[in-house]
Amino acid sequence: MLNGIKQKVIVGKDGKIELPTTELQEGTIVEVIVLVEQIISEDETTYLLKSEANKKHLLNAIDNVEKGKIIYVNINEYEKNSF
Repeated sequence: MLNGIKQKVIVGKDGKIELPTTELQEGTIVEVIVLVEQIISEDETTYLLKSEANKKHLLNAIDNVEKGKIIYVNINEYEKNSF
């Protein structure tokens, strides 16, 4: 007897969620719990801001960008010269 199924799916148009499985027969009554995956960048930012040294470095980097103190790197040129 099947007790549970865990799958990652992407929400489709109009919030539609499809769970492709051959393990459930048509007409089977199921209970659905939807867990929304957190955005990874938020987790990384939160983690990095926990350290005072990292926090200072990140805030300094943001300040530099806002002041236009940036270095543009053309990734194609960089790859040509690096390899």
